[in-house]
Amino acid sequence: MAEAVGPMTRRGALLAGAGLAAAAAGLGAAGPASAAPTRAERTGAARLTSWQQAAERVVFSYPGATVPRALLDLIARGLCGGVILFGDNVVSLSHVTSAVAEMAAARRRSGLGTPLLVMTDQEGGEVRRLPGGPAQSEKQIGASADPSAAAARAGREAGLLLRHAGVNVNLAPVLDVFRTPGDFDDEFQRSYSSDPRVAARCGKAFITAQQACGVAATAKHFPGLGAATQSENTDLRPVELSVSASQLHSVDESPYPAAVGAGVRLVMVSWATYPHLDPHHPAGLSERIVKGELRGRLGFRGVTVTDAINAGALSKLGTAAHNAVAAAAAGMDLVIEASRSVAAGQAVAEGLATALRDRRLDTGDFGAALGRITALRRTLA
Repeated sequence: MAEAVGPMTRRGALLAGAGLAAAAAGLGAAGPASAAPTRAERTGAARLTSWQQAAERVVFSYPGATVPRALLDLIARGLCGGVILFGDNVVSLSHVTSAVAEMAAARRRSGLGTPLLVMTDQEGGEVRRLPGGPAQSEKQIGASADPSAAAARAGREAGLLLRHAGVNVNLAPVLDVFRTPGDFDDEFQRSYSSDPRVAARCGKAFITAQQACGVAATAKHFPGLGAATQSENTDLRPVELSVSASQLHSVDESPYPAAVGAGVRLVMVSWATYPHLDPHHPAGLSERIVKGELRGRLGFRGVTVTDAINAGALSKLGTAAHNAVAAAAAGMDLVIEASRSVAAGQAVAEGLATALRDRRLDTGDFGAALGRITALRRTLA
């Protein structure tokens, strides 16, 4: 997520070595990293109700350490496409592994035939949700003697840990290119470097190593939050980054071609506004940025995912459901509802379902988004 939220697990930052080694033994290469949806995947949405189609695009969250019965019931009915885990959901590695297994079993009861997307932020350093690695922050990796090798080790470490726990999507790596020591990205050492070439090499290495473990990587926060000052946090308030288009292309977006070339499966789009690309919309609500910059200029064909739809940056624009519809119309595939409320996730799914039924969202575009998400699920099966 965009938040520099806290350091989830300074405690217990040890790998479950034996368990991870056992998990690794059964892992091979994870197949095509950004597999295009098949015809069956593009048309399979017709077999789902409008609410199920909408719910496949929503990532829910929940409070505390116990998975709520209401969420398990929604998963079993095919009315929840994914779940994001935060620090308050995690007691220990064995605890979260058990919780994820419970959700996976509910998904199997839905009969949908593809896995639930279970994701978290396991960036490294101070931003880790599960107890374990990577212990090095992105900044430490970027400043090391061999940044690419260190990034590859971190990607493998994250991949093995998450795969062992049943988590199949990591909202990492951060590809932001920070500008000033202590700024938004640098405060918690979440940026590899102020040099976009280092960020590109490290991001590619992390993505390749992690996805070889069967865990999808997410490059974030497109087109980049590296110019944000320490106080410019989109989780809390609107942020406008007046970076020129040429600088956005040559610096902030510069690490993304390597990530796309490495087959990164997801890209998270930021909630900042970039007036030199689109003065009227935050990036994740901007067709010009999502479809024009990311898909058009950079050729990304994988799954797009929002930052938290309940973020402060969007609070004056409407409800989470309203903003989810706007994000889908702009080209976002998955919507993360991060308020830790199952009912809030339901409201977002209902908003998307209503917009689909009312034809406020194009049915062809909706089906294409579902196809990309289904193709992602199949690579993680």
